[in-house]
Amino acid sequence: MKKQQFTNPFDQQFLDPEERLIEEALERGEFESVGNLEDTKNMLAEAAKRYKKLNASKPITIRINQLDLIKVKAKAIAGNVPYQTLLGSLIHQYAEGKQSLQL
Repeated sequence: MKKQQFTNPFDQQFLDPEERLIEEALERGEFESVGNLEDTKNMLAEAAKRYKKLNASKPITIRINQLDLIKVKAKAIAGNVPYQTLLGSLIHQYAEGKQSLQL
């Protein structure tokens, strides 16, 4: 029976620039061990849960002028996008400061 030759699967691994920086920092010892790993894992899991919840869609009810709704729907059809998606995008752009509003 032949002896199997060990091949390291990481020898030919390609790392992108960010992964390369992380690996180099690890080799230099720039990272520290976490005192209580379980607490840190729980904290990060909770943060991920809250982030996901904040980015979830939430249905709302609003009153808008009938003619405005007709115009928005027409523009949505012309742009081949659902009108609710168009309205959501406009609200998001305004919330991010990418769109201004004259009152």
